[in-house]
Amino acid sequence: MRLLTAVWLLLRGAVHVASGYLTIRFRFPRLSVAEREAIVQAWARQLLRIWRIDLQVRGEPPVQGPMLLVANHISWLDIVVMHAACYCRFVSKADVRAWPVIGMLATGAGTLYITRESRRDALRTVHHMADALRAGEVLAVFPEGTTSNGLALLPFHANLLQAAISASAPVQPVALQFIDGSSGEISLVPCYVGDDTLVASIWRTLTTPGVRAVVSYGEPQNPHSRERREWAEELRQTVDALRQ
Repeated sequence: MRLLTAVWLLLRGAVHVASGYLTIRFRFPRLSVAEREAIVQAWARQLLRIWRIDLQVRGEPPVQGPMLLVANHISWLDIVVMHAACYCRFVSKADVRAWPVIGMLATGAGTLYITRESRRDALRTVHHMADALRAGEVLAVFPEGTTSNGLALLPFHANLLQAAISASAPVQPVALQFIDGSSGEISLVPCYVGDDTLVASIWRTLTTPGVRAVVSYGEPQNPHSRERREWAEELRQTVDALRQ
């Protein structure tokens, strides 16, 4: 029965992804920015409902920009969960843009891309991020640079914080957790780390009912007189504390 349920959820999710793809391709060109953002958030919330993932939001998400969100990174689900809680533009690795279907969804949702191996491209991305923040947008980054199992945080890289410093924009720490709904303990089911494959992570998620995604927003911090490396460590400690 669990196997049949997972297959059914997978099919429903595939239809929902296809619907999102078609919406971005054919409807988005005729819509305003605000309308696109509302559709992205509604789409993300519906995908969580389809896949039986509860969403719990703690704290106050930003109602408007400029704001740079910094969050820990656990799973492929993180972006969906954060979009469901509050629309934001993500900064992602450049190769995501070329992924079939997912690349179209990410680009349509407003993703900014960065080539991590290129210092010049990283500087270009920081400039684009600063421009977006000056324009009043809400951006989001995963300063760990990769996923972890969610039990302990990796060091936070400081480079992308320069965008907030340059734009004099506040930074809001965000903690992500996945919880087993029945026990209240941390769930490793959605993890996508190490030797995990995307397919295996999705399959575990669909065959395990009762997963709850918790998004905890901390207090925004202003960049005035900040040194970015020290600030990155302070934000890391704040994100860690938000998970308690």
